[in-house]
Amino acid sequence: MKTVIVACRTLEIELRFAMRKTGIDHPIEWIESGLHNVPSELTARLQSLLDGIEAQRVLFSLGFCGNSLNGIRVGGFELIIPRVDDCISLLLGSVKTRTETSGKYAAYYLTEGWIRGGRNLWSEYLSSVDKYGEEEARDIMEMMLSHYRSLVLLDSGAEPIEPLVDKTKIIAETLGLQQVVVPATVAYLEQLLTGPWDRGRFLVKAPGESITAKDMHL
Repeated sequence: MKTVIVACRTLEIELRFAMRKTGIDHPIEWIESGLHNVPSELTARLQSLLDGIEAQRVLFSLGFCGNSLNGIRVGGFELIIPRVDDCISLLLGSVKTRTETSGKYAAYYLTEGWIRGGRNLWSEYLSSVDKYGEEEARDIMEMMLSHYRSLVLLDSGAEPIEPLVDKTKIIAETLGLQQVVVPATVAYLEQLLTGPWDRGRFLVKAPGESITAKDMHL
């Protein structure tokens, strides 16, 4: 059975790690990380990709991403999607763990993939400094981050975490956040790659179906 993976670039490091662990070598169609900031463009990009895929099964290496998957039409293949709200919950192993971690740390999350993706907390801060100056940029960030206490780095084991800790130390200090490392996992990605696709953890759509808002209820 020919299988194709559609994956967010944000998860590239962790997905390739999971593929090495499982021995899976399906072809990958990549989604640009920045599209998450414009849901309508993400929906259009995903639909365009799916319309061009010839396979029997497609695996989505991403979460529901708000309402971005609503209305997506499935082609002549089975579509399998992790039943999570976003990539953070996917790397933490469940929405429940994400909720507990966020409550404990009042967390803003970062991984190496988010840093490489370009549009992130730090890039927004630097852009604000260029536009408004450092003092006003800090005021903007203080408002944006008023509900956060911690900059949480997710350690999935895909790469050594120490370089990311060093790289983001100045971000945490500048923005007044406590830097915290939290264990993450690629187990959900491994299950996506290999199955079985339990309906409690995965949304499975048959050929020709469409994704509805009800499908994405967590």
